Amino acid sequence: MLASACTAPAVPAPSAASAHAGTAPAATTAPARDVATNLQSPWSMATTPDGAVLVSERDTGLVKELTPAGGSRDVGRIDGVVHEGEGGLLGIAVRPPESGTPALLYAFYTAAADNRLVRMRLRGSPGSYALGPPETLLTGIAKGSVHNGGRIAFGPDGKLYVTTGEAGLRSPAQDLASLNGKILRLDPDGTVPRDNPFPGSPVYSLGHRNPQGIGWDTQGRMWASEFGQNRWDELNLIRPGGNYGWPEVEGIDTGQSRFINPVAQWPTSEASPSGLAISGTTVFMAALRGQRLWVIQPSADGRTASVTARYTGTFGRLRDVRVARGGRLWLLTNNTDGRGTPRPGDDRIVEVPAAGG
Repeated sequence: MLASACTAPAVPAPSAASAHAGTAPAATTAPARDVATNLQSPWSMATTPDGAVLVSERDTGLVKELTPAGGSRDVGRIDGVVHEGEGGLLGIAVRPPESGTPALLYAFYTAAADNRLVRMRLRGSPGSYALGPPETLLTGIAKGSVHNGGRIAFGPDGKLYVTTGEAGLRSPAQDLASLNGKILRLDPDGTVPRDNPFPGSPVYSLGHRNPQGIGWDTQGRMWASEFGQNRWDELNLIRPGGNYGWPEVEGIDTGQSRFINPVAQWPTSEASPSGLAISGTTVFMAALRGQRLWVIQPSADGRTASVTARYTGTFGRLRDVRVARGGRLWLLTNNTDGRGTPRPGDDRIVEVPAAGG
């Protein structure tokens, strides 16, 4: 994306529609380069309609805007963010303006009593963005020191999808009355769509432990990455109303026909998957504990997948990934979150070839 001629130049951005992109261009052989450095516990990336890139910082509650020089500036601090363990300012997503309405930034964060979803007007232009006052859309998602979920994204249907963890409590994942351990589907104003699988409920799928990545391929299929407990991390093909088994099962279990099995699974030491991005039908999945990028090619019927690891140990922990221009990827590292080993310049956004894309 390019900024308009009347605005300051924006950082070359990942595609705002990366989750729905067409077949990836041929990967280049250009080396990795730093797009931004010295971020503090970054969690999510979002692109504005005019090409600016925003990043959420979990612990500080700040939304940052990347600058062309490889740094960042503060867009605003979201009031009420409470960092504790894995909680804080988590997922962000931008909804482009429609019919004269302003661009809006949506955010999922941990507050004093719960996890919640808000939206704010994006004021200004690249190089000068600021946040308007927050409007609360959804509250009452139980928070925990672990397993808050927190990824948000607009689907190809224009609806807002929200991942929630089970907050370490296990049982809420199977409870339709609870918002935890779910993928939720909302209208942009926070109301429940009439065509949701459970009438009157924002729940789109259930039986999740801690899903932190969602995206859609060019076949319209929705994919989600999920943290396992002691055995298996997962990549799931999400179906409306589907039950993915937690805490009854973890990973593939052929003996539980009422639950949907993952399409791919990894030992927890090799993944701990967070954000994902999709180009065509190729899924790129960022791994935290595994410190690598998983490149996944699902089969045409979505039942199996081939997987390849890239950049193992090269950048440390990876929290998020986005498809950029010219067959490139942006990787968001997460070495300053208390669980990694920071390197000079961490945390950073690194641009790399889309290996396997």
